[in-house]
Amino acid sequence: MRWEGNRESDNIEDRRGNGPGGGFGLGGRSIGIGAIALALLGWGVFGIDPMTTLGLLSGGAPQQQQAPARQPPANDQGAAFVSTVLASTEDVWGQIFQQAGARYAPPKLVLYRGITPTACGTGQAAMGPFYCPADRKVYLDMDFFDTMSKRLGAPGVFARAYVVAHEVGHHVQNLQGISGKVDAMRGRLNARQQNALSVRVELQADCYAGIWAHRSQQAKHWLEQGDIESALNAATQIGDDTLQREQSGVVRPDSFTHGSSAQRVRWFTQGYKTGSVQACDTFNAQAL
Repeated sequence: MRWEGNRESDNIEDRRGNGPGGGFGLGGRSIGIGAIALALLGWGVFGIDPMTTLGLLSGGAPQQQQAPARQPPANDQGAAFVSTVLASTEDVWGQIFQQAGARYAPPKLVLYRGITPTACGTGQAAMGPFYCPADRKVYLDMDFFDTMSKRLGAPGVFARAYVVAHEVGHHVQNLQGISGKVDAMRGRLNARQQNALSVRVELQADCYAGIWAHRSQQAKHWLEQGDIESALNAATQIGDDTLQREQSGVVRPDSFTHGSSAQRVRWFTQGYKTGSVQACDTFNAQAL
């Protein structure tokens, strides 16, 4: 992926220097992601619903005092990459919304380490990247990219771009009113039905990530050989069946919240091939 030299977004908030992070860091910082994240991946690595999960994981702990927002350092290549991908999602979704007679309000993307306050509760790196609809922000501890590559078997620059695009997909769902409708339905559903609904939400976000890949490639011609394959591999590695099989050896479809590997690959591919929002209607699809 030839991303260097493209526009970077101003909608980046860098909190990585805001203290030690409450002891929920990665690597050598207190509790490593390997012990916690792999236990939670089947529950919600990408697009986890923070309205329910963040509160549970934080145990109702009070939120930290938030330092003033700041931009990443100019020489931070990792942040520059994330910022460039975010800028591209702004261009793609801005055009789509404009064509539909609406205005796209882009999300903020927060870079942090370990733990951070959000409008949805306390965000922790162990949960992986997530979107908080209450403050319209995507939260990312970039050490997760190392986890993708080294522990999940999902290396590649474009696999990382897929992560960002998927979370932005949840923001698009929020702007469309889909997130609110889904949350309103949850109280009327049993656990099995809620899981099935969550799968449709996540697969649509995968499809939206595919739309971004399609349209950004049309505009920039920045994809290289193997890029799409790396995204499809990432979708495979974080499928609920693959994660459950690796963790316990038992696959429980009724407990899926994000979809099987095949489903995640299918819906990303659907978005990538069509570039169409209408083609991503997972809620009315008879077969996922």
